[in-house]
Amino acid sequence: MYIFTVQTLTQAVKDILEGEFPFVWVRGQISNLSRPVSGHFYFSLKDDDAVLNVVWFKGAQPRQEEGERINPLTGEVESGPALTLEDGLDVLVAGRMNVYPPRGVYQLVAELVQTQGQGELAIAFEALKARLASQGYFAADRKMSVPGNPRRVAVITAPQGAALQDFLRIAEHRGFGAEIRVYPSLVQGDAAPAQIAAALDQVDDDAWAEVVVLIRGGGSIEDLWAFNTEIVADALYRARIPVLTGIGHEVDTTIADFVADLRAATPSHAAQMLWIEREVLQQRVDEFVLALHRSADRFVSTQALQSAAVHQQLVWHSPARRIDGACAELERLNLQIHHARTRFVHTHSQIVEQLTLRLYQAFGPFVVADLSAALERADTALRWAGLRFIQTQEHAVDRVSTALTALDPDAPLARGYALVRDEHGQFVCSCTKVAPGQRLCVRVGDGEFAVEVVP
Repeated sequence: MYIFTVQTLTQAVKDILEGEFPFVWVRGQISNLSRPVSGHFYFSLKDDDAVLNVVWFKGAQPRQEEGERINPLTGEVESGPALTLEDGLDVLVAGRMNVYPPRGVYQLVAELVQTQGQGELAIAFEALKARLASQGYFAADRKMSVPGNPRRVAVITAPQGAALQDFLRIAEHRGFGAEIRVYPSLVQGDAAPAQIAAALDQVDDDAWAEVVVLIRGGGSIEDLWAFNTEIVADALYRARIPVLTGIGHEVDTTIADFVADLRAATPSHAAQMLWIEREVLQQRVDEFVLALHRSADRFVSTQALQSAAVHQQLVWHSPARRIDGACAELERLNLQIHHARTRFVHTHSQIVEQLTLRLYQAFGPFVVADLSAALERADTALRWAGLRFIQTQEHAVDRVSTALTALDPDAPLARGYALVRDEHGQFVCSCTKVAPGQRLCVRVGDGEFAVEVVP
């Protein structure tokens, strides 16, 4: 048998209790409330059958400023009346179980304290949020993009509320004449969820707006509860037009915000998200114009360089240049042939004269006379052979010259033909390409003149 000491038994109980109940919710009524100068709250939480000691340390207490409170499940700061603890108040307390060994007592160390009504709404909020999330209501892939700077905007809100005025004030400054239609609806109370859902369906049926804006000013969790209902969530889920919400203050988050395509912190923020400031837009326009001018300058410069390159290529490869080059080559060949013929005749004449002189010196006049006759015949044959060769080359040059002349685009013009171009400089190759009254340019052998097509 193991015998515990008081300390070991108390520690064992502490380990078991704190391990089994790391965080719990407890409902009960406050009694024996005290708050010493330390700022901690000490009270008992009781029901008909039991009592539980509770300590709420000052560091765990939310800000007690008027108009703010803490959501017990999300931990977010929400607008609403400050909580005032008092004996007899029914509350919902969340915290961790703790054993205090020096006194041998167990107690609940509170983290959050809410009135039971607020606590129940928070529990209902989290339950609906979890269920809708599991059904895909909040999935990012089903959300539509909210257009920027829309021209047609549907606003669902209370027509007399401050939220609408805040939205319209921003829209007037930024909206650039956008058309805004207000679909009136209650935004608080038991009838509000059905009216909000009906307004969303009506906007879809009208199929007019580019975007729907659902807005309401700040309030307590009870004031905003219409936006935490399933009927509104369903209407947002089936909406065919993008929905932007701006509900409450920045710290308020509703089920409608989770289902909507985009959430703004406030009604004014919703307008700011839709339309950019005029100064920013003007700056973007100026930057775009500057970029456009630079792009145009680069394009013109590039086209000018390309045009110059093409022009140079056309000049280099033009028929006229090729003909001029061929004619120059023809002149050169004619000159070479003439010089070759002259050199040929002169050279062979010198050879014949030299041979005649040498024969005469070697064999005497009689033999030379016979050989001279033979040389005369050989010289004549050589001259005729040279002339025939030169004539053959001249005929070849003549054929080349004739072919080049035939390629000259101006040659047909000299024979009475004409080239016809339209006002764009395009050659007219068919009568179907002209129309009555159209002016044309006609080029003939010695110039150009304009004509007009008659019916």
